[in-house]
Amino acid sequence: MTTTDYATYIAGLPRVLAAAASLFRDDAGRLLLVEPNYRAGWVLPGGTVESDTGESPRQAARRETAEEIGLDLEPGRLLAVDWARGSARPPIAAYLYDGGILTEDQFAAIRLQEEELLSWELVEPAGLDRYLLGPLGLRVAAALEVLASGAGTVELEDGRPVSV
Repeated sequence: MTTTDYATYIAGLPRVLAAAASLFRDDAGRLLLVEPNYRAGWVLPGGTVESDTGESPRQAARRETAEEIGLDLEPGRLLAVDWARGSARPPIAAYLYDGGILTEDQFAAIRLQEEELLSWELVEPAGLDRYLLGPLGLRVAAALEVLASGAGTVELEDGRPVSV
């Protein structure tokens, strides 16, 4: 195979997106959600992995957190990986990291990225279904189960655990 053949082969491979987010909590167990201005529903701080620059999902979670809420925090352990299919976009491999419990000073230091976000809120886990739409709500619920049980990373498809 020549270099040209290999480049053609690579160019013809299926396209998959990657995203990464962090799950931040307060000491009462409420979750930090942000309200985007470009889509319905709320989300976690996070976004698309810039894989064309060599960025990893962990690096993306940290970068997106710094960009979106102004906190430069190293993500904790990987809680969930979700294969999220889309009808209007390619599938996304979504990585969800433990952001940990933020202090009052960290919450006070939050500065929203005004180009993308309208507001932020701390939400009780029982009320998440009013904020998080589709597979994201299921993904966050699965991650909360991982945190509560101390289990390892959960593998999901469209927010639902994969049976093995």
